[in-house]
Amino acid sequence: MRVIGGDYRGRRLAAPVGGTVRPTSDRVREAVFDMLFSLGGVDGLQVVDLFAGTGALGIEALSRGAASATFVDRDPASLDAVRRNLEAIGLEQAVPSGEATLVRGDVEGWVTTTASRFDVVFCDPPYDYEGWEVLLTRLPGDLGVLESGRTLPEVAGCRVLKTKRYGGTIVTVVVPERPDVGNDDSDGRSPDCHGESPVPPPAQTPPPAESPTLAQTPPPAQSPTLAQKGPS
Repeated sequence: MRVIGGDYRGRRLAAPVGGTVRPTSDRVREAVFDMLFSLGGVDGLQVVDLFAGTGALGIEALSRGAASATFVDRDPASLDAVRRNLEAIGLEQAVPSGEATLVRGDVEGWVTTTASRFDVVFCDPPYDYEGWEVLLTRLPGDLGVLESGRTLPEVAGCRVLKTKRYGGTIVTVVVPERPDVGNDDSDGRSPDCHGESPVPPPAQTPPPAESPTLAQTPPPAQSPTLAQKGPS
């Protein structure tokens, strides 16, 4: 397993000892970043790698210019592997500098409580993962790149942008739905993929009262003309 592109292209990555982690294959990772490149790439973006495992997706993003990467996993062996892989490719200062953040915790709990928002959310859980319906409504970002062993369920508020199969892996790219301005729903708002409601439109200010026009102003009283005056 290696970094596919960017500044650290060709550098080797290691998986945790024990074989409990299923790293994203080089072929699938290359396809994922080709998809992202077609959408503008990851240069300068903030990304999060959920179910990080080896950290291969987040590290690939850093290699291709991402501003920062957060790695979330509940397994301490996985986070140790992420740290070692960062050091192995020359990013040993990434964690102290804040370019990389390691979070040990349950992914479902973390996405529910975090106040952070990211440009891209990578998510590669075990293939037998059953929590997609909940996770898709809580993705903490503007675009999700999801790997699964089966077609993902449809979830209101998230729009599927792309889906492609690579052997036994299905890559799905989703974006949060944004309600149209002027939507005539009952309360004028509908939650998006984050579970948040858009800001209601500002109240309209009534137009100022019009001042009388010249046509509305009564004419001044006329003085008597010579014809109207009596004989002197």
